Amino acid sequence: MKILVVDDEKNILTLYKAELEDEGYTVVTANSGREALEVFERENPDMVTLDILMPDIDGIQILRQMKGKKPDMPVIMLTAYDYKDDFSIWISDAYVVKSSDLSNLKAIIKQVAEKMKGEG
Repeated sequence: MKILVVDDEKNILTLYKAELEDEGYTVVTANSGREALEVFERENPDMVTLDILMPDIDGIQILRQMKGKKPDMPVIMLTAYDYKDDFSIWISDAYVVKSSDLSNLKAIIKQVAEKMKGEG
């Protein structure tokens, strides 16, 4: 399974890539909204983790564009802030508050991946 990790903080990209590759996933990364859309087109990932607050293109716009092209692809939103109240109206598949402890993110990725296998 190929996961696209999108975050404007390079240290977070490095951490997530290392941790997710340890879990056996193929990981591609993007450091901006524009790069995220380019990598999405080129790499055709199975799943995306997407930072909401990006400097160039808002994460919600990126989410909508990706879902417009691949409506069934799971997108997990990552945020430094708690947006739970707003998330009920968003079209992401899951939402994780950023942490240096990736166990919660890994658990959600695993759940989503297993769900995808069940549907496929």
